[in-house]
Amino acid sequence: MANFVVEFPLRTLKYQEDILNRRFEIGRQIYNALVNVTQKRYKEMVKTKRYRALLSSLTGNKKLDKEIWKQISNICKQYGMSEYSFHKDVKLMQKHFKENIDSFTAQKIATELWKSYDDFFYGNGKKVYYKRYGELNSLEGKSNTSGIRFKDDTILWNGLEIPVVIDYDNYYEYQAIQSQICYNRIVRKYVRNKYKYYVQIVFKGNPPLKVDIETGEIKHYIGNGDVGLDIGTRTIAISSQSDVKILELADRIQNIENQKQKLLRKMDRSRRATNPDNYNEDGTIKKQGNKKVRWNKSNHYIKYQNELKELYRKQADIRKYQHECLANYIISLGNKVYVEKMNFAGLQKRAKNTEKNDKGKFKRKKRFGKSLANKAPSMLLNIINRKLGYYGEKLIEINTLEAKASQFNHFDGTYTKKSLSQRWNDFDGIRIQRDMYSAFRIMNISDDLKSFDIDKCNERFENFYQLHNLEVTRLTGKKNLSSIAI
Repeated sequence: MANFVVEFPLRTLKYQEDILNRRFEIGRQIYNALVNVTQKRYKEMVKTKRYRALLSSLTGNKKLDKEIWKQISNICKQYGMSEYSFHKDVKLMQKHFKENIDSFTAQKIATELWKSYDDFFYGNGKKVYYKRYGELNSLEGKSNTSGIRFKDDTILWNGLEIPVVIDYDNYYEYQAIQSQICYNRIVRKYVRNKYKYYVQIVFKGNPPLKVDIETGEIKHYIGNGDVGLDIGTRTIAISSQSDVKILELADRIQNIENQKQKLLRKMDRSRRATNPDNYNEDGTIKKQGNKKVRWNKSNHYIKYQNELKELYRKQADIRKYQHECLANYIISLGNKVYVEKMNFAGLQKRAKNTEKNDKGKFKRKKRFGKSLANKAPSMLLNIINRKLGYYGEKLIEINTLEAKASQFNHFDGTYTKKSLSQRWNDFDGIRIQRDMYSAFRIMNISDDLKSFDIDKCNERFENFYQLHNLEVTRLTGKKNLSSIAI
């Protein structure tokens, strides 16, 4: 069953904020204590010959490895590396802090750690980390009947009674609060040099529709038809039968990125001035052997740190807001949204091989890590998939290797590999921007998600080309990314 989340501010008093901060810190200590216990078990487990033999026998084929993963899972359970075991461990720890942390909240802390191990064992995780001071900023319960509870516009939690600010004149908030509550999450955010506190209530079912108060019309709706997306590290091309667009992802965060760069340079200068003994003559940091490098922080440095934290928060909020708006626009174009299956994690990694360019200079090993962190294309796809789920649809991923959307020519059915610098396609006098044409082909994928429907391509091309030219006209003369090449 689908869930949705609505965030409400809490009207906290100073003493309540102190208690909440203490509970966040206790939650962090419980998490780290649990990491300490489980890491010892994990180290003992990986020493066993059987576990190492099973890992080395994995082939990478899901069907062949199914039985091996079952055996690995059994070994993990024997060594207490399971979510149920983590819940047993945290139960003993929670007793010492029962005045602040209830059992359900403690179990959710254990579940959060298990997710890290689950990703480490079966996903792309590399290591399970401890949480540093101030890093744990949310605590949640398991239901609305015990632990963190919402009742009569108030959050009740182990003696705390904090009023929740709900705008009942807001149609969306009014409709949401009528839904059945699944559980509650208390969150703190660092806003303008101080912590502010919120409750995120997780409701059961689909979110209420947003309505224009003046006209009574539904603000966001789902369209009907096929939509193709060609998403990159910084841009997205969209093709549908009603509109064709190529847009920069989260374009409003660039100004904040520039502010961050200036602030980071200030912080570096301050740190060097305060800690001259930690640097070599060439400006590199001195190695202290096994000792940890000690850094003194000036008042200016602490001020800059807080400013940087605020910029990161603003950037995250703006990025999410723009992605939500773009996702609403995309699903308004059609209910069948197609996209190439992308491995964004692979694009973030540095290149392994050292290579030289034509001039004999070494190529940079850095790839698209910074762009992906700033633009978050994967987040946009997750938001689109979530919004489609409210209408019983889902984001459809086509087979990237089989389809080869960027190489296919629907006029003659041939495939031609192009360099990344080649941003335009020329077909007998017809000039088409590469990414928009790729989105058009993705929109016309066959049912097998491996090949393209030529009949659909031919039938829809004239309409696409007209919309394409309108988009090119809109972008001409504007300051665009080099990858758009308009």
